[in-house]
Amino acid sequence: MIKNIKLSNDVEMPMEGFGVFQITNLAQCKQVVMDAFETGYRLIDTASSYQNEEAVGAAIKEALTRGMVKREELFITTKAYIQEMGYENLKEAFARSLEKLGLEYLDLYLVHMPLGDYYGAWRAMEELYEEGKIRAIGVCNFDSARLMDLCYNVKIRPMVNQIERHPHFQRIEELAVMKKLGIQPQGWAPFAEGLKGMFTEPVLQEVAAKHGKTVAQVILRWEVQQDVIVIPKSVHKERMEENTAIWDFELDSEDMEKIREIDKKCPSMLDCSKPSEIDRLYDYLNNPVLTSL
Repeated sequence: MIKNIKLSNDVEMPMEGFGVFQITNLAQCKQVVMDAFETGYRLIDTASSYQNEEAVGAAIKEALTRGMVKREELFITTKAYIQEMGYENLKEAFARSLEKLGLEYLDLYLVHMPLGDYYGAWRAMEELYEEGKIRAIGVCNFDSARLMDLCYNVKIRPMVNQIERHPHFQRIEELAVMKKLGIQPQGWAPFAEGLKGMFTEPVLQEVAAKHGKTVAQVILRWEVQQDVIVIPKSVHKERMEENTAIWDFELDSEDMEKIREIDKKCPSMLDCSKPSEIDRLYDYLNNPVLTSL
């Protein structure tokens, strides 16, 4: 059974969820969210930029109608992208996302990128939080400097910072900063999409064999043992089931130290310090990929 962790405002959040990034076929997205519910996931992570909030909403509606889940059991996250930053833009973006998802409130709403007028957006998010329309608010992809600066200049600190985090990019110092600030880390791309030989990493294979588990299960277990929430993604139900089978074993200190030694200390997926990456993020605004429901 997936465990919960308490955020700084005492809201409980599942430590393992299901992400729908790059699932651009809406019919497929609806089906995999239904499969995720059947597998036991209750945290679903989407974003306005993923262009699939309607599909997630359709799955939620069907699951509620069929009695598969109750709304209070679910933890639904979405995010506001760069063009939705600013006070007024954020208010409009939130209303759009809520309508597409078919919900009366969000469990977690995040600033997707540390770009644009996220200070203006944050003021709007604070108001929505205080009005009870969002149970928790947070950010994504904020490095320690930006995160600290935000915390020192806002009324309500982020409860969550969702970051790229995996054995090749462990971000130990950044996790320490988040702990000091009372911010819950959440790792996206825990497998780094298999880049840089993640699944053939000898250390991970050795630890997996020791515990009779897969490399993917070892990675997820490694994350949650450090109190990092994870959101793996798969369109295959058997993989979803594999990814949830991490609560019946524990990595020992030797395992953890061996994994720590494979840290490459650089991102595999996203580097917001590179001008080329910033261009790519802004280009996405004009080139979203979407297929119909």
